Amino acid sequence: MTGAGTGIGQGIARELALQGASVAIHYAHSGEGARDVCMEITSAGGRAMILRGDLARVADCRRVVDEAAAELGGLDVLVNNSGVTKSGDPATLTEPEYDELFDVNVRAAYFCAQQATPHLERRGGSIVSVSSIHGGAGSPGHAAYAATKGALNAFTRALAVDLAPKKIRVNAVAPGLIETPRYFQIPGYSSERTARRVPWGRMGEPGDVARVVAFLVSPAADYVTGQLLYVDGGINARMGIALEWADAEPGR
Repeated sequence: MTGAGTGIGQGIARELALQGASVAIHYAHSGEGARDVCMEITSAGGRAMILRGDLARVADCRRVVDEAAAELGGLDVLVNNSGVTKSGDPATLTEPEYDELFDVNVRAAYFCAQQATPHLERRGGSIVSVSSIHGGAGSPGHAAYAATKGALNAFTRALAVDLAPKKIRVNAVAPGLIETPRYFQIPGYSSERTARRVPWGRMGEPGDVARVVAFLVSPAADYVTGQLLYVDGGINARMGIALEWADAEPGR
């Protein structure tokens, strides 16, 4: 799986290993985190390996997928989790920043999936991409990032149709407010205050997303393909407009 050196990616790697999978842990910059989760898995009796690559480069996408397949003896699952987050005034986003967002968030998923397809086709398999709630709703300062996740959602649906005859299922998950280390780098961040924005009443954890991914790649989801599943505590379901009476009269 890609982008497994930190946060949600680490959580998915742990959960898949817990479910008995041999895991190829890719990272671009989070080498320490990748080594930590690899050691955690192997110490518990699981099988894991580490791969480094800049997935903004198509050659690295191809190499990482093929090296994982060679080391693990084939592929049953591809998890596209590698991603870049950038926020700010859309009027000031630079061309290199825009290119990096689309190269890592969209193009990498496309070419990793392309390279994985022959491996997955040999025994049937599953692709899951990690999208975001930003792909389905507007939020200030996220125009380009949201565009990448919207593209990833469309890619998931279309690819599912293309790969169904090959018995490869393709789905995506859209995490909401998942508390990862980067949240604590935000000045003034508070778990309790931010959790008030979530209908379910708490911040999400990487494990919340990981368990859904584990379900989607399992035989239990054999009839599920082309779907986007929100893992957000109800944020996507909440009415977006501000209603002055909403807090005072919650039953209306």
